[in-house]
Amino acid sequence: MNAMTGSDTAGDDRAAWRPDDPIDESATARACMDPHGIVTGWSEGARRLLGYRSAEVIGRPAASLLPGEPPAETLRSLKTLPRWNGTATLLHRDGHRLAVNLLAHRRPPDGEDKEGGEWLLVSPLARPSSPLQDDALVLCAFTGSPFTTALYDTGLRLRRANANMERVIGLPEAAMQGLRVSEIVVDPESDRTEQCMRRALETGEQQHLQQSLHLAGQESESVWTTSLTPVRDAEGTIRGVLLSAHDVTEEHLARGRLALLNEASIRIGSTLDLARTAQELADVAIPHLADFVTVDLLPAIEGGDDPLAGSPPSPVMLRRVAYQSVLEGCPEVVVSLGTVAAYPDESTAARCLTTGRPLIENVTVPVIDQVARQAPDRAEQMRRFGFHSVLAVPMRARGITLGVATFSRHRRPEPFERDDLLLGEEITARAAVCIDNARRYTRERLTSLTLQSSLLPQRLPPQAAVDVASRYLPASTQAGVGGDWFDVIPLSGTRVALVVGDVVGHGIQASAAMGRLRTAVRTLADVDLPPDELLTHLDDIVIRMSAEGESAADTVGDIGATCLYAVYDPVSRRCTLARAGHPVPALVTPDGAVEFPDIPAGPPLGLGGLPFEVAEIELPEGSLLALFTDGLIEARGRDIDQGLDLLRKVLARPAQSLESTCDTVLQALLPDHPTDDVALLIARTCALDAAHVATWDVPPDPSAVTEVRKKATRQLDAWGLDEAAFVTELVVSELVTNAIRYGGAPIQLRLILDRNLICEVSDASNTAPHLRRARTFDEGGRGLLLVAQLTQGWGTRQTYTGKTIWAEQALSIPRSSPSTRTD
Repeated sequence: MNAMTGSDTAGDDRAAWRPDDPIDESATARACMDPHGIVTGWSEGARRLLGYRSAEVIGRPAASLLPGEPPAETLRSLKTLPRWNGTATLLHRDGHRLAVNLLAHRRPPDGEDKEGGEWLLVSPLARPSSPLQDDALVLCAFTGSPFTTALYDTGLRLRRANANMERVIGLPEAAMQGLRVSEIVVDPESDRTEQCMRRALETGEQQHLQQSLHLAGQESESVWTTSLTPVRDAEGTIRGVLLSAHDVTEEHLARGRLALLNEASIRIGSTLDLARTAQELADVAIPHLADFVTVDLLPAIEGGDDPLAGSPPSPVMLRRVAYQSVLEGCPEVVVSLGTVAAYPDESTAARCLTTGRPLIENVTVPVIDQVARQAPDRAEQMRRFGFHSVLAVPMRARGITLGVATFSRHRRPEPFERDDLLLGEEITARAAVCIDNARRYTRERLTSLTLQSSLLPQRLPPQAAVDVASRYLPASTQAGVGGDWFDVIPLSGTRVALVVGDVVGHGIQASAAMGRLRTAVRTLADVDLPPDELLTHLDDIVIRMSAEGESAADTVGDIGATCLYAVYDPVSRRCTLARAGHPVPALVTPDGAVEFPDIPAGPPLGLGGLPFEVAEIELPEGSLLALFTDGLIEARGRDIDQGLDLLRKVLARPAQSLESTCDTVLQALLPDHPTDDVALLIARTCALDAAHVATWDVPPDPSAVTEVRKKATRQLDAWGLDEAAFVTELVVSELVTNAIRYGGAPIQLRLILDRNLICEVSDASNTAPHLRRARTFDEGGRGLLLVAQLTQGWGTRQTYTGKTIWAEQALSIPRSSPSTRTD
């Protein structure tokens, strides 16, 4: 607004104007006055009216221009009203008195003091700016016009105004005649209106614009569409401009509400995170609906539980999960995020939840006093920031009350109305559904995590083939819990199986499928199947699980999975691997070289009818095998090859331990929370040297049993295991005898000393022995029964050349450093 009077306060008494500019600034007497009554601006029109030059007036009290004290009623109006108009008596420089029509506007101050600010005083001078024929123009402009209409001459001075214009502006036509738009309505939009009026005069074309105006006497802005039409006389000469305006505030607000609903549908519920969804509701409502918003939920909601039926108990306990304000830093906040606060029965939030209906409350002095008796800190903030209207909406979804959203106004002067209530209900209802989805998802996620945690190995079993470390990271809240798993399974002959798998999908279904597959792998591993055969059986199981899912109404149909199964033998230091659509493991040799072995991919589990291939590699003692699921190497903004290259670089660095290696890998590849489940299993290979293994070839002759038994006894003596000799002799006799009688050459006996003592007999037959109970007069059939009772365990595994029968004895006696006899 200072720009509007820039020429008025210049040192020159004459207003600068161009000959081609139709506006004569000197046609209006204008003056500015600060809040203390000191003149700060003086126009050429004011000099023409009262005779004073600007240098003689600026800096003097405005009261010196009056013949006496102004009426008390006028002083009261100037202190309280944004605008004043009337007749004032002023003193001319030569001493005579002048009665003038005066219009005074208060310019809004920069701060919040509504009684401060500078005053602009305008008075039209009694001279026409152009030869305008009133009768013809009035007949043309005002007959039947339903709009707010005013007629301006070519100098942009008001000549006539209809009744609608008088009502909207709040001034009679006589008080506005001879004034420009910018002098009638003190608003930045007035300058834009005058620019369009000039353009209409210059081009002869109608101009249109839409404006938001803060008219005097109105608490809020109103929106207008304005048409500026050149007015011509009978000869076609432009004689003025007709301003026709239509109040479209309601239509504008309706479009704003629709836009806010559309924005809410896009922004609210972008994730399944409960707190973030609540914050999105608060963010959307600011500033279009409210100045301050809080979202409070019943405490049971965040844990995924259903709240109790009926009204909440008194006092209502609510947890603050989100808030937002038009003021930076949200200084209005009393209850911080995550805090559970009590709300008395008389509070807006409690009454809203008790009745189950939204409500609007005007914040009056008695209301604040009532709040102060129960929550003084809240009442203090309400007074400090000038809260005047509150809208509370219950958050309900699927018949469950979740909490309450509270919208407050302290900057916007207008109170909440019914349309605001409907809008608040709409966006809150959407947020409530999204929050309930997040609540249900949280409950399912916790159930899945619990289920998955119970299905994953709680501790890795003791074995001497490898040293292992593992990590499992569930996916982010948005992605949900998946079906990744790992396992370490001790096998016969000191061997160990290393397993990593991944079930496609997330949630309880994936966790349950993962548990079934892990159990199936352990069962198949007990049978000691080769890796490729094990994956073939696992493929059949996945196909059956998918068929079961399709026939069940409450489960997902197809189930897909990938798996890597590796068997490491510390005696031969060979590792046999097969994979079903799973990423290749990383191999780190003792010299620090990192490679990804060439292992045939194999189809994912569940396709059926396709073979799996085996790869066998020899691992030097101290080699590292890193098995992982695809969540480790796949990430947003990074492809698989980049992930593998980064993993190669991390594994090439020396590490103090396997545990630190796991941590380093996860920190490097997943600095943020993973978007998919991650299972990581790192194993360092060990080896059993010749001092722990004794092997003898056995001739296929029953007479060889005695000699083999003696060799085994001498080996036990060398290992310091004399007390195990009796059981070992019996086991060797039984297993070797069965191999000679029922098996085929070549036959081999092997003793392995590890944590336990293992006896293995291999032959070329694929026929496995069966444990049976001998009848009273049977001459045979008791040997394997004795072996089963005297040893910790026994079994059979198929080999590519036949079978191996093994028996394992637990050792509890101290022994010296082992040595191997070769006799």
